[in-house]
Amino acid sequence: MSESRLRTLSIEFAVKILDLVKDLKSQHETIVSNQIGRAGTSIGANIHEAQYAHGKSDFIAKLQIALKEANETSYWLELLLKTNYIDAARYRAVNDACSQIRVMLIKSINTAKTSQIS
Repeated sequence: MSESRLRTLSIEFAVKILDLVKDLKSQHETIVSNQIGRAGTSIGANIHEAQYAHGKSDFIAKLQIALKEANETSYWLELLLKTNYIDAARYRAVNDACSQIRVMLIKSINTAKTSQIS
């Protein structure tokens, strides 16, 4: 998949995260909602920043940060499920979208690293 597909998915994911944060705040949950809001929206921000990277190393670094943020987001989602702030269906929907982005990020990072070496 192309980088533009990754950017599109990251924006769609950020919208899901912001909707989730709104729902959490309506339940008066603020601790995890703030954390997942930052991590979940940071994924797309770093993917977008990578578009204007200062060379291949900077590009890879931005995507690696996005990957770390995606892993953190997955942690917060699991915590929300285990504390009954979200149900299993919502967890699966949001976490599956996060997993899809992680897979694409890993592929993009590996491709960039391979082309950097060549």
